[in-house]
Amino acid sequence: MVNMSKILWIIGSLVVLVLIVLVVTSFSNKGIETPEYSVLKKYGDVEIRKYPNMVVAKTSLNNNSFENAGSNGFRTIANYIFGGNEGNQKIAMTAPVVMSMGDSASMYFVMPKQYAKDQLPKPMSNSVAIVEESAKVLAVLRYGGFSSDNDIKKYCEILKQELNKQQVSTKGSFLYMGYNAPWDVVNRRNEVAIEVEWE
Repeated sequence: MVNMSKILWIIGSLVVLVLIVLVVTSFSNKGIETPEYSVLKKYGDVEIRKYPNMVVAKTSLNNNSFENAGSNGFRTIANYIFGGNEGNQKIAMTAPVVMSMGDSASMYFVMPKQYAKDQLPKPMSNSVAIVEESAKVLAVLRYGGFSSDNDIKKYCEILKQELNKQQVSTKGSFLYMGYNAPWDVVNRRNEVAIEVEWE
């Protein structure tokens, strides 16, 4: 009986320890830099956001499937910020990771705001380009959980319907924006967005 009690206590302690680790790692991205933006208007769950100019590290993808191309795109750019550049320089990770869902699919990381374009080291890989994204107004819809191609498609359609209802004109392709590391299990943040015409 004593041995069984000890075993149950150990199992219970391990479960609690695992939960603590998961919670801590899930909140570990709170210190990660994200782009500043202002909310111009809300339509229910949809936010109209104004973003400033941003310097990004960008790579092209061979298709617009998050599930098929997302990991390769992420690894390509992650290699750049983890030292795959002429200065072997480490660059802080930011959020979100942004994927353009158009026919010419691409993915980019926003560079920390302390860097101007000409202050960043040249990528060692020809697949990575340092470019400036111009200021723009995006319509954004947020959702939780682990994202998939079906989720992205579903929420893009919800966003599209709301913008049509509000007679807001769009331009360009939909974007997927992911804010979490793969091991984050709670409070996950995903967003779909599209650029809009806004005065």
